Amino acid sequence: MTEGTKMTTETRAPKILDGKATAQQIRSEVAEGCARLREQHGITPGLTVVLVGEDPASQIYVRNKEKMARKAGMESRIERLPETTSQDELLQVVGRLNDDPAVHGILVQLPLPAGIDEHRIIEALDPRKDVDGFHPDNSGRLLTGLPGFVPCTPAGIVELLKRNDITLSGRRAVIIGRSNIVGKPMAVLLLRENCTVTVCHSRTVDLPQVAATGDILIAAVGRMGMVTGEFVKAGAAVVDVGIHRVEDEETCRRLFGDDEARLAAVREKGGTLVGDVNPLEVRDKAGWLTPVPGGVGPLTIAMLLKNTLDAAERSVA
Repeated sequence: MTEGTKMTTETRAPKILDGKATAQQIRSEVAEGCARLREQHGITPGLTVVLVGEDPASQIYVRNKEKMARKAGMESRIERLPETTSQDELLQVVGRLNDDPAVHGILVQLPLPAGIDEHRIIEALDPRKDVDGFHPDNSGRLLTGLPGFVPCTPAGIVELLKRNDITLSGRRAVIIGRSNIVGKPMAVLLLRENCTVTVCHSRTVDLPQVAATGDILIAAVGRMGMVTGEFVKAGAAVVDVGIHRVEDEETCRRLFGDDEARLAAVREKGGTLVGDVNPLEVRDKAGWLTPVPGGVGPLTIAMLLKNTLDAAERSVA
């Protein structure tokens, strides 16, 4: 919604908010910053990811983070710990990384195995190295407008909207989901941009009607295809944070219609990905829409790298 854009009820294909392209821009800027930091101060930003156990999804995420960090010119390490690691042992690893001057950013990959209190682990991080932005110190700084690290997914969404010239100031924004990782920090960031913000959740009365008041709709509810056409205001910018795997043709057709590429993926590869939004229903109403995959996901890693660069720069400030 650029300045002067009027809402329309005309049926048209939405403009795709390309998260891959925006993430590439951010990663290029980070790479330039890393090169500048090395040239001026002889410092290479260092990111260490702590991975406990063998969760398949976490393994993929961590490999992608390591690959992107190295491409940006960072030192990237993975601390791999067995599933049997105790909470005290993990705290010792976090303490060692806190004390290592070559490590500027620490990320403890979630979820953690049963028996480990993730809140206790996050609180043990040095807030100056908490590049996920989950430490209570950073959460408080976000809420009060002080400088600190912002959770990567909400920060990436704001970058995506701004870099696509979608006006935020004065707009109504609706967020479906109130998690500490996405929903709550997303609300604060949009308030900073002078949006009027509504946060919805499982007990919101008349949820579709409330959602449909949003010029900007952020779907972060964690339910496959829940956001249908009735949730969307005509011309709204719809950002889909969810990611789910569709493994049967019936569900695939409900979400994608007769999209042959998606159906072929289910038949030949065993599945395709979708978010919290039903794209078949929403595409005729939304003005802008993030794809799944290729929308929010790449931005999360890009903003993690940006936070790590910021942490390294602050270490020499």
